Amino acid sequence: MRVACLVTGGKDSLYACYVAMHYGWSINSLIAVKPRRLSWMYHGENIGLLPLVAESMEIPLLMKESDAVKEDELEDLKELIEKADVEGVVTGAIASEYQRTRIEKICHDIRVKSFLPIWHKKQEMLMYDLLKARFEIIIVAVAAYGLDEKWLGRRINEACIEELISLNEKYGINVAGEGGEYETFVIDCPLYKKRIKIEKAVKTWDGSRGSYEIKKARLVDK
Repeated sequence: MRVACLVTGGKDSLYACYVAMHYGWSINSLIAVKPRRLSWMYHGENIGLLPLVAESMEIPLLMKESDAVKEDELEDLKELIEKADVEGVVTGAIASEYQRTRIEKICHDIRVKSFLPIWHKKQEMLMYDLLKARFEIIIVAVAAYGLDEKWLGRRINEACIEELISLNEKYGINVAGEGGEYETFVIDCPLYKKRIKIEKAVKTWDGSRGSYEIKKARLVDK
């Protein structure tokens, strides 16, 4: 099966790609839509680092900027999938019906299969599975009560997951950040031939939400 993976650089999309590779599928390309503003469909935090991710994975990247106009932005993804010339598309959605239904419609229209390997996976289990698979992940944006400036740039480990579970019990946030509570970036995982070293990053915090913008990074040997 020849597939393309819709990626953002975050944990969910890359873990879905990792699962697809374990299925024995051939990942012919990575695809990404870069929104010029807040999007209903696409992740934008540090997406400019995707060429570095693709270089590390040694897989071609097809990327397109989008004006992120609701519904119209789907045409940008459709264009990339058609260009990839694959039999299926792999995405990392966990619970978003909005994303799932729209991606499935695009795939149906152009007659390719849609695969969501981590759809409805228990979020706590997903987080621990990421650690077992040796994913090194940092938090690059927060936007939920209980997550403050100290979380920006933080590496996800067992202690971090335990805190997220506690915040879920206290405030109801999604442990895996599926509700947009936080965003992530993968600096190393089994898919990478080289790890990503962050050399410069800038934190911004407005009192309720913040971001960790990676300004400079490079590939280094593992």
